[in-house]
Amino acid sequence: MSPAVRAYARARREALAIREAVRAAPRRTVVTESVLTGLVLVCSLAPVALIAPARPVAVVLLGVFAALLVPARRRYPALTVLGCVLVIAGNNVWAMVVVPCLVWSAARRVTPVRRAWAVAGTGGAGAVLLSVAAQFPGGLPAMPYLAAGAGVAALFILLPALSGVMMGRRRPLTRLLRERNAYLEQTRFLTEEAARSEERTRIAAEMHDLLGHRISLLSMHAGALQLAAERQAPALAAQAELLHTTAGTAMDELRGILGVLRHRSGEHSGERGTREDLSALVEDSRNAGADAELHWNAPESVDAHARTRQAVHRVVREGLTNALKHASGAPVRVTFQDDGDSVVVAVANGAPPVPCPPGDGNRSGLVGLHERVGLLGGVLHAGPRPDGGFLLSARIPVRPDTPPGYAASRAPVSGGAGSRPPLSTEVLTWPRLLGGGCAALLVLLPTVGGTVALLIMAVLD
Repeated sequence: MSPAVRAYARARREALAIREAVRAAPRRTVVTESVLTGLVLVCSLAPVALIAPARPVAVVLLGVFAALLVPARRRYPALTVLGCVLVIAGNNVWAMVVVPCLVWSAARRVTPVRRAWAVAGTGGAGAVLLSVAAQFPGGLPAMPYLAAGAGVAALFILLPALSGVMMGRRRPLTRLLRERNAYLEQTRFLTEEAARSEERTRIAAEMHDLLGHRISLLSMHAGALQLAAERQAPALAAQAELLHTTAGTAMDELRGILGVLRHRSGEHSGERGTREDLSALVEDSRNAGADAELHWNAPESVDAHARTRQAVHRVVREGLTNALKHASGAPVRVTFQDDGDSVVVAVANGAPPVPCPPGDGNRSGLVGLHERVGLLGGVLHAGPRPDGGFLLSARIPVRPDTPPGYAASRAPVSGGAGSRPPLSTEVLTWPRLLGGGCAALLVLLPTVGGTVALLIMAVLD
């Protein structure tokens, strides 16, 4: 295969690779690069229409070449730095203005650092040599012209490349710090989760050994009392049976709590929050002497998540318990309503027939309900009614998004509530420039001054 054919095949492969890279790039990147290319083209060619140059064709070609270097800096950063040497050696001053920005942006992407320094040095030397070569037809250049060429090469090639290399070295360090921070955050979370799991297991064991034993004895004695009452005092048999049933229910609920503490909440919780479950709670309150009713404004079976049904059960049970404790004899209405994406459960009691003295409660039950409903993304309301009664209501999503079991602790420390995800290290912002690239900015100050002086000279001419 001849060298020409190989060169053509290689150029064709590069063209296909560039096309695929453009297709795979985000739309925002393509639009940004297109706008930047257009701005550079306008900046390089606009003065041609205002001031007729001596060689308009060369000026236009240099302007188009400078515009093409804008997208090329992403895929060919080293060649872009070397291509900027041709722009400096040309006679298009307005295209020369964008050279520092191109060199700075391209040098950031050249890796490794040794290659970046080599490219910057080659570009600076090439700028000086081309400046000297441009003066050879008229004889040897004067020393002031050589000094001016070296100064232009330093201001437009070396200093922007130095600043770009400094910012380029900052990117992998920042990425490494991010990865290390994520690793430490994950390690901290796993350590806390292990300690929390161990503590929950210890609490479950203590509750099983202490409360489980006592409740089992209570249930056994209540059963014996029920049998004795059926033989000796039939009038008290119903109350003894209620005591025995309540002790058995307490034991079942204790097992459910122990399952939650041991991360096995679904094993012994049963079907909570269903119509049968709420009817059983209302029936227990009615057996205890309350005038309780259930109003079910929903289909027979609501396809809600298990945690939502568990929360509904806890709200109704807490409301009925508070009504029996603080408003004995008052009518109690339990309402369940399905609103599609959420369910609404309410327990409302009227004013007690006889004012009850202030109880010794500490509202810990309501506080626990607030936390439970809040973790599910719901809203809980508890407060007095205008007629002297009390209302406890909750709106809970049917499918809560929050994962169970201390899900809030999984969020990274750097991404608090309402914060945005961290930007990529490729994105430069003013805080990053000022906080992490102060030295690079100081390097660019002479370049900025030289660019402004060049523009002033071009306008005055």
